[in-house]
Amino acid sequence: MSAGRATATPLGISLLRLSGPLRFLLVSSFLIPLGSFMVLPFMSVFLHERLGMGLGAVGLVLAVASLVQFSGGVVGGALADRIGLRRTMVWALTVRTAGFVGLLLALRWPPLVVGALILTCCGAALYLPANKAYLVRGVDDERRPMFLSAGNAALNAGMAVGPLIAGPFVLSSPGWLFLATTALFLGVTAGHALLPTERTPVGPAGGAVGADPGKADGLPVSRGLLSGVAPLPFAANLLAFYLYFHFQHYLAVFAVERASSEFYSLVLLTCFVLVIVVQPLASGRIRRMPYRRALVGGFLALAAGMAVLSAGTRTALLLGGALITFGDIVLFLKNDLEALRRSPRSDAVVFGQQRLAAGLGACASGILGGQLYGLGLDAGETGWFWLAAAAQCLLLPPLLLAVRTAPGAGKPIDSTTRRKAGS
Repeated sequence: MSAGRATATPLGISLLRLSGPLRFLLVSSFLIPLGSFMVLPFMSVFLHERLGMGLGAVGLVLAVASLVQFSGGVVGGALADRIGLRRTMVWALTVRTAGFVGLLLALRWPPLVVGALILTCCGAALYLPANKAYLVRGVDDERRPMFLSAGNAALNAGMAVGPLIAGPFVLSSPGWLFLATTALFLGVTAGHALLPTERTPVGPAGGAVGADPGKADGLPVSRGLLSGVAPLPFAANLLAFYLYFHFQHYLAVFAVERASSEFYSLVLLTCFVLVIVVQPLASGRIRRMPYRRALVGGFLALAAGMAVLSAGTRTALLLGGALITFGDIVLFLKNDLEALRRSPRSDAVVFGQQRLAAGLGACASGILGGQLYGLGLDAGETGWFWLAAAAQCLLLPPLLLAVRTAPGAGKPIDSTTRRKAGS
């Protein structure tokens, strides 16, 4: 059943009008982060208080896990290009389920916990590029933003609900929590195994229209993981995640100190709700927006949000979080769409390359931002940290204008060419 037969509504995509496999995939896009965020946001508390790891070791483990989860997407995209989207998703979910089994066993043998956490992150890295590519396969350029934003909305809904469900049980009953999460992933994995395998259409000359352009006469040709990357969307995604993760990494300690942990949870919930509601509604406008204008508007929203946060009041925390969320709604979706448009590689590979950029940006934010925040703590004033972040939002994006593509590379690719390139 073709994804392209789904019809758009003013509120985005009606699940009732999608094919069964796509409805299942969108429901899974909610259930998978729901299960993951019942566990992963609390790993620092679990590792430190339940297993007795020092905070320095906890930080190192989480940094490595985050880098694997984001940057490993480039491997996931390449794997999907080789063995297919459905098979990649099934293997990825199998790996992730094994990771949650490992977390359950780590309650008896704590040394397993680090390997189990890394395993869950490997599964996430392999899954997302194939998931996004399966969701938009056969969809024309005009409706792709709707499908991607629907998937993002489902993902953010799961991320918002998971911690609310699991919070009371993380320290009191982690065994039952890990067992429930494992059972959820077993069910989702079984459902993915029943999805239709994507078919490669046959061209008029008898050749495979969907054949990877990296193959000649049916024989594999070696292609690098970054071959065909669209330089400007890749660099813009890296920078967007670098700046956004100042907010993601350091808002908790800043907000809890000035308000409370409950108010910090409210700020996060507000941000999730904005993504769920606003991105599907705005997806068409974001698609039509000129790329440079989207970059300028998105980074300005990030800068405004960071500057507002520096005030440190409850109102500033809510308003700053909302402005930053509006910026990431535009930047993250537009960068993916532009990367798809400019790269000749398959959708899964493009999504994997964009995840690599996200991982590099998030990692750089953790390292450099941590040093800046530490200086603020030592000086007894962390408000200036957000002003420094706002300044970076204004000063660094112009450097993107220096990004140039090689002759013939990174040019926009039309829909027909993309389908022939293995999308």
